[in-house]
Amino acid sequence: MSPVTDTELETRFTYHPPKSEQVELYHELRQTARIFAAQIITCTPESREQSLALTALEEAVMWANAAIARRS
Repeated sequence: MSPVTDTELETRFTYHPPKSEQVELYHELRQTARIFAAQIITCTPESREQSLALTALEEAVMWANAAIARRS
């Protein structure tokens, strides 16, 4: 694994305001995740595992959003 550069640190820890073309991508990701979250709730009993599945989905959306913000 290569060392983290100053440029990479700047990318990771700087605010990236949304560009107009990114807004629709964020929306699509949230809509898809919401549908999947509803399916998780429908198919699983209320439990720690369900809660963790929903949290993991939220985390996945967050990282996907970060990829859009930082890399596109």
